[in-house]
Amino acid sequence: MPHVEWRGGTCRVKWWTGETLPNGRKRYESKGGFTDEDLALQHGMDMEYEVRHGVNITNRDGAMPMPEWLDAWYGSLELAHRSMVNYESVIRVHIKPFFARRAVGEVGIMDHRAFKKHLKAVLPSENSRKAVLGVFSMAMDDAVSAGLRKTSPVERHRRRGKYTKKKRERKKDMAVEAVEALARNAHTVFGPAGYVLMWTMACTGMRPAELYGLTREYCYPSWPGSDLRTDPEEADRYAEDMVRYGKGDGLMPAIRVERQVQYEDGGLQFFPPKYESYRTLVVPPFLAEMLERLLKEHESSWVFPSISGGNLRSANFDHKYWRPIADGAKENEGPRRPGERLALPEVPTFTGKRLYLVRHGAKAWLDEDGHSRFAVESRMGHEVPGVEGVYSSVTVPMERAIMKSLQERWESLPGRLGDAVWS
Repeated sequence: MPHVEWRGGTCRVKWWTGETLPNGRKRYESKGGFTDEDLALQHGMDMEYEVRHGVNITNRDGAMPMPEWLDAWYGSLELAHRSMVNYESVIRVHIKPFFARRAVGEVGIMDHRAFKKHLKAVLPSENSRKAVLGVFSMAMDDAVSAGLRKTSPVERHRRRGKYTKKKRERKKDMAVEAVEALARNAHTVFGPAGYVLMWTMACTGMRPAELYGLTREYCYPSWPGSDLRTDPEEADRYAEDMVRYGKGDGLMPAIRVERQVQYEDGGLQFFPPKYESYRTLVVPPFLAEMLERLLKEHESSWVFPSISGGNLRSANFDHKYWRPIADGAKENEGPRRPGERLALPEVPTFTGKRLYLVRHGAKAWLDEDGHSRFAVESRMGHEVPGVEGVYSSVTVPMERAIMKSLQERWESLPGRLGDAVWS
């Protein structure tokens, strides 16, 4: 039975937590500030009810500081490398500073609203705000599961307040002329590797980190004969690849996406592709010829080396290379391969836009050409849900149709750079 006692003008109630101290005595908790003895007693009875039914949250658990909980929560996660890096940054830069002086059990709905308002002031990107709030929501859900609080303070499916239509990134159609313009600028910046890289991204839809991490072993014309074959469970696929892809009569030229490069512990490391989207990407004849010639032109293990011969990820490609390639640059502005100082014209389709939109354009091309949805999504490294994903497969005719339509786009392009790429 709870015990009520008066102290000055208010009373407090004490109740047994169901726990026993090391010395054998019962551990009690209390709450004060009541001015009505009956209300205090009712609160104590409610607490004892929760103890009996195993749903109580002790004051001690709820008092865990938010920074301490966030550190423990992050340490318990086992996610892909890129996700771990992003979560750590979100927690360190945004969540910890805002809730630094709060306990886990103190954070309420109004705090969540205040946090959202704060993020809106410091993060102009809606996607960035969503990412931060997503991590916060998961941490609070797990705090409930860990018995640190009864419910999450995160509001879901709330219909109150002003309706705001979601903004979508404005994109322009990706014409072959725009890709050629990007490729020409990239050629000026870092030579044949730049030209071929742009056309490879436009024709395969590979993610930037997958392109940066592409090595000779997984690129035409060496692959699949040069496949490192690190997974013994993939023996059947290795055998099938040898009779389906490669250089020679009846074989289809292809690139194998097996890894990407990311930074870890201050250095570049190989990681599985995003969502473990291992896949084989057939390439059209014109691109196969360019890849073969490019690999004869340099000795780097990277298919697309930087100006210095290193990895494009280390060169900060998005900032140093992509911005001049897409936005244009003056004659003596930005990086250039040795002896090359030409000005770069802007490419209006991509001015101020992300490199990733070339990948988006690659998918749009396949959609425009009417290819199988399963073949397109598989090529992009996406999982196809439901029965379609279970029963469908990418067939040889599907792959040949993709090669044919991409080759036709290339051949429709007037004034291609052609052999001048290698001069």
